[in-house]
Formats: sequence, structure tokens, C-alpha cells
Amino acid sequence: MPVWLQAGAWGLVAGGALVVGAAVAWWVRVPARVVAGVMAFGAGVLISALAFDLVDEAERSGGLVPTAAGFLGGAGGYVLANALLARRGARHRKRSGGQQPSEAEAQGSGTAIAVGALLDGIPESVALGLSLVHGGGVGVAVLSAIFISNVPEGLSSAAGMKRAGRGAGYVFGVWGVIATACALSSALGYLGLRDAPPEVIAVITSVAAGAILAMIADTMIPEAFERAHALTGLITTLGFLTAFAIERAS
Repeated sequence: MPVWLQAGAWGLVAGGALVVGAAVAWWVRVPARVVAGVMAFGAGVLISALAFDLVDEAERSGGLVPTAAGFLGGAGGYVLANALLARRGARHRKRSGGQQPSEAEAQGSGTAIAVGALLDGIPESVALGLSLVHGGGVGVAVLSAIFISNVPEGLSSAAGMKRAGRGAGYVFGVWGVIATACALSSALGYLGLRDAPPEVIAVITSVAAGAILAMIADTMIPEAFERAHALTGLITTLGFLTAFAIERAS
């Protein structure tokens, strides 16, 4: 199988975890504290992956300056895009409670939430595709981190969509499109950068890492803390340690 197709397939696997989470939220009544706990765990997993796989690898291959520039640029770009989407009703897109507005309460919020969910998923998928650039197969730690974190993301967001009165067609349509976009982003990330200089790959990798970290702080941690409170830090730490152990074992 061509490597670009492998990248797309792994992107689909990682993005498919969002659909799995959404399905659980749609058909199973999951307690809010459980959702929050799983979200905190997923945040810790992602933090570990971006620290030990993405940023570290970017700095080693491309140097500190390109890595730092990309990292700050990715975070800044995400925060700006997130702020624009928040003004259109997507501020609480990962919340499982009643914070998400219905279409009647905020016209266009459904589209904004869908675009916001897409914004959250693309950096992870590009990073996954880039993990195949150096050969040796997909980055197991990165793939595991994205998959583990995507399940609670899909679960929490879909639960909020359902509470806001959005139907199954909208919910599964959104996550199905995003899973497909994840596959395309991963494949295109590999195709577009497989022959790029190390400095360019370092910048793009760190852009993805910066966007992921900003996403964790802006959307995942608030949802986790709202319900888990004092346990958020401990559960996040457990997620971090789990991903670190996977990275060392791979």
C-alpha cells in the first residue's frame, strides 16, 4: 500500500474515534462527571504526545527557532480562528451540558460548531501524516494519543449537540465529514511534505502542536474542570503518564 494511502487510512482511524464517541453519547446516557474525567484524561494524553513526539522531534530535526516560530504561530492562528467561531455560536462546542445554543437561539451556530470541530481535528491529522515522513511506519504514540483523546471529544460534543436539539443526521453528518477530513488531511500532510527540508517539516509539525495545545486549553480543560473539579489535575496527569509510557514502549 502506498505510504500516502497508509497516512489517509490512519487518519481515518483516528478521526473515526470521534464517530465512536458521538455514537456512545447518542445511545448511552453517560454521567457528566464521567465525560469530564475522560476528557481530562484525553487532554493529558495529547499534552504528552505533543511534548515528547511533535515538539521534540521538530526541534531535533529543524532547530529551536523554526520550532518556536511554528509553535507560536499555530497557537496564535488557532486562538484567532476559535475567537471568530465563538462569536458565531461555537464557543461551547465541546461542552456536554446545556451550554451549546440551538439554531433558534443563535442562527448559524450549527455551521459554526461544525467548522469549529473541523478546526480542532485538522492539526492532529496533519501531525499524524507527518509522522510517516521519516519512514518506519506511523507514530504509534501520536496515533494512540489522538485516538484516545478523540473518543471523549466526540462524546462530549455530541452530548451537547443532542441537548441543544440537533438531530442524528446533523450529529453523525458532522462527525462523518470530520473523520473523512482527518483522513484527507493526514494523506495530504504526507504528500505535501515528504520531500520538504527538515526546517519546513519542523515548522509545520510545531504549528500543529501549537494549535493542539491551544485547543486543549481553550476547549478540553474547561469542559473537564467544570464537572471533575479538583480531580481534573490528577486525571490529566494519568493521561499524560499513559501516553508517555506508550511513547517509551514504541
